[in-house]
Amino acid sequence: MAAKLKVGITPGVLDSKGAPIFDPAAFAVLDQAPLEWEHIALDEAEISPDTAAQFDALCVMLGKVTAATLARPDRRLKLIARFGVGYDTIDVPACTRAGVLLTIAPDGVRRPVASSVMALMLALAHKILIKDRITRAGRWGEKLEHIGTGLAGRTLGAIGIGNIGAELFRLVAPFGMRQIAFDPFAAPDLARGLGVTLVDFDTLLRESDFVSVMCPLNDDTRGLIGARELGLMKRSAYLINTARGPIVQEKALVDALVAGRIAGAGLDVFEVEPTPKDNPLLALDNVIVAPHGICFTDECLLGLARSAFGSAAALAHGRVPPYVVNREALAHPAFAHLKP
Repeated sequence: MAAKLKVGITPGVLDSKGAPIFDPAAFAVLDQAPLEWEHIALDEAEISPDTAAQFDALCVMLGKVTAATLARPDRRLKLIARFGVGYDTIDVPACTRAGVLLTIAPDGVRRPVASSVMALMLALAHKILIKDRITRAGRWGEKLEHIGTGLAGRTLGAIGIGNIGAELFRLVAPFGMRQIAFDPFAAPDLARGLGVTLVDFDTLLRESDFVSVMCPLNDDTRGLIGARELGLMKRSAYLINTARGPIVQEKALVDALVAGRIAGAGLDVFEVEPTPKDNPLLALDNVIVAPHGICFTDECLLGLARSAFGSAAALAHGRVPPYVVNREALAHPAFAHLKP
């Protein structure tokens, strides 16, 4: 009888007391499949070749996967299931060459991240952070100095109209905003169905009252927004980034915020994470920050776990997992037996 698939869950999904950060009900997905699973005790910044040799599938919250990870000739690893949708920490070409599938979890983040963008947009528009501070300080007389921005009739521009971007536009529809997006890969029919006008990059920056960064980090998007791009934005506009920090050039953003070239920013991500305590962004009153976890709700974490575990379970059942990033890897002989 063939050995059961062995699944490892990398650190990052347990809290300080050793309890899962998601509803334990998610483990039922693994328990009902023909596989064995365990938590990996060793916390590796880069998943080691030794770990890749021990497991057939890894459910990964943190930890980089490089060509070196996959180098051992006795490697068992066939699947990396990400707790999330970003995979800039994974060497995808190396995975494809080695016959390792990479899956992501869009169902887990679609609504939570979109609602997080909404939360930041509303908090910035209503100047909640500043109003909280003056109230705590007993400075009620200053409230007329901090008049917010109504959303009706304003323009929301999204850089990217994929899984999360589309959900954001669905959520914002009742607010009566004009909706535009820049995405060279977007399907025009999808945009039309959402009531979104596709525009070029510079037009989006010039016309938006709120610019939401919702694209993946890659060679084309690294440093995408710098001094020139911020200079195109309205002085009254806000930048929101819940995607990846290096998409926005931080020094240029600090300069624009300090000079009043844009009104403010909502940031869940930074160029370096954790961001240093002396990061100038942390000292600005017109910036709301979060530690790359603003979307972490019970809904989000349960969805991520079920999706990642579902990929491992599908492989154990001899099926192609959902949301495979590198589908060309399915041509590897190791997956010849898989059913769609």
